Amino acid sequence: MKQLLALFVSLSFFAAGPLAQKGELLFTDDFERSELGEWKTVIPSFAVQNGVLKGWQTRDDHGAVGRVYKPMKDVVVEFKFMLDGSTGFNAVFDDKNHKGSHAGHICRVAFAPKQIRIGDDKEGVMRNDIFEMRKDPAKKREADKRLVGRGSAVNRVVEPKKWHTVRIELLGDTLRVTMDDEPAGELKSPGIAHETKTSLHFTVNGPGVLFDDVRIWAAK
Repeated sequence: MKQLLALFVSLSFFAAGPLAQKGELLFTDDFERSELGEWKTVIPSFAVQNGVLKGWQTRDDHGAVGRVYKPMKDVVVEFKFMLDGSTGFNAVFDDKNHKGSHAGHICRVAFAPKQIRIGDDKEGVMRNDIFEMRKDPAKKREADKRLVGRGSAVNRVVEPKKWHTVRIELLGDTLRVTMDDEPAGELKSPGIAHETKTSLHFTVNGPGVLFDDVRIWAAK
C-alpha cells in the first residue's frame, strides 16, 4: 500500500508538469579549470579540484560557504552533487541588502542523509525576531508557532559517494525540488517571493561535498 501511495504521489507531481520553464541562462559552470572563478569563499574552504567544486568545513562554528553573486528572482537551478565524506549540505538563496533576516537569508534547500527540507528563511527561522526568540528557551514555544507553514520536509535517502542531480524551481512564493528526476519536496510560503535574490551559495558541513554542472536560468 505504501509503495502504491508513493507511486501515486510521484505521478501526481509530474502530471502537473514543471513549476517553471527555463528562460535566459544567467550562470553556468562546469569547473573545467583550477581557479574558483566567480565563486567566492565566504567561509573556508572551497576549491576547484579535478573538474569539480569541492567544499569542506574548516571552522567549528560554521560550515564552509561558497557563493556566486547573480541578481535573480524567479529561477530554475540545476546542479550535480556527491557526498564525499559529509552527510549533507544546504543550497541557499540570499539578499545581501535585506536586513530583516539573519545574514539576508531568503530561502534554502537542506540535503540530509534521509531527508530533504525546504525552508522559507525570510519569514521563518532566520527572520530576526524569530531568530532571537529561538535563543531563549522560554520563548521557543512561541517561536515554533510562528514557524508553522514556513518549512516542509520529504523523506529521501541521499546516498554518499554517488552523483545526484538536482533541479530547484523557484517561482513566485513556491519552491520545488526534484532529485534524480523524482519529487523531493515543495513549499509555498510568502518569503520565497522576495523580489531580489543577490546570490546562491552552498553551505557544507563536514569533510566534503563535490559539486558540478551548476546552471541558473531565469524562470518563466
